[in-house]
Amino acid sequence: MNLPKLYKSKILKVYKNKKLNTANFGNFTHNDHQVYLHLISKIAGVDQYGKYLQPDQLQREHTLTAKEFSEVFNVSLSNCYSILKQAVDKLMKTDIKVERLELNEIWRVNVCSMAKYNKDQGSIVVQFTDSIMPYLAQVRAKFILYNLKEIANFGSIYTTRLYALIQEFKETGWMLKSVEQLREAFAVENNKFKLYGHFKKHTFGHACQEINDNYDMGLKFEEIKEGRKVVAVKFFFKQIIVHQVANQKTGKKTNTYLKPKIQTNIRIRKKANKDSSLISQNIVEGQLAISDVKSEAKPIKSILSSLFSKFTLSKK
Repeated sequence: MNLPKLYKSKILKVYKNKKLNTANFGNFTHNDHQVYLHLISKIAGVDQYGKYLQPDQLQREHTLTAKEFSEVFNVSLSNCYSILKQAVDKLMKTDIKVERLELNEIWRVNVCSMAKYNKDQGSIVVQFTDSIMPYLAQVRAKFILYNLKEIANFGSIYTTRLYALIQEFKETGWMLKSVEQLREAFAVENNKFKLYGHFKKHTFGHACQEINDNYDMGLKFEEIKEGRKVVAVKFFFKQIIVHQVANQKTGKKTNTYLKPKIQTNIRIRKKANKDSSLISQNIVEGQLAISDVKSEAKPIKSILSSLFSKFTLSKK
């Protein structure tokens, strides 16, 4: 099959359908998730007129080298070989759980149909399944995007997952998630971190602090209670300013986002690193940074259930 020519951005960008963005990734490790994100960043692109391509027009087979992974995520090359080799096994064995609210169904979707590790070249080749491609296509109203290097310094999968969740709400300045929704997105079952305090500490509490250490944008969260039980968490952050830019060829308008600032201490550390080329000096589209984390509980009355029903409906 002859696929149309794809024009890619010089900056690797992660495109994901909103349903895939909240999907449960099971037992993915942080490294597995980074490999997966790096691979899907290779899919994105537009045709010569700046139009997004349909899933069946996108290349499904992609190669990722240890050198590429090392340059993006600032990992020693010697460690990258084992990371890629382990990720091949995980990608082949793992399916992801996607909730289809409009159908009242939960789907299990295989990530790839083929994956191989090349010892001589230090690379992996992955072929994504037909089933997952619609979730990786760039449908303007239904996908989120951010630059791959924006998550390069994160040391936890929970930080990367929380960052991705917030991207969907970057223009609103807040995000509301039930505790169960957070458990599902973080792939933390109820038998792990059984106590809410432990769950908060090891997942979004730690994640907020790590993002705050990297970026200066301001975030706090409030815990919402029913009685004495925390049932939801509302995250607050500065809204991203959106500007519309017209394509000179087509006249079609696209959104660009105001670049937030990177934390000063991180900038200094990057400059001191001999491999500073691994990290973009200008963090762009969709970048969020979180600071001033607030964890005081906020009790509410019986209106919580109606609040959630309205919120859920708006996301279908």
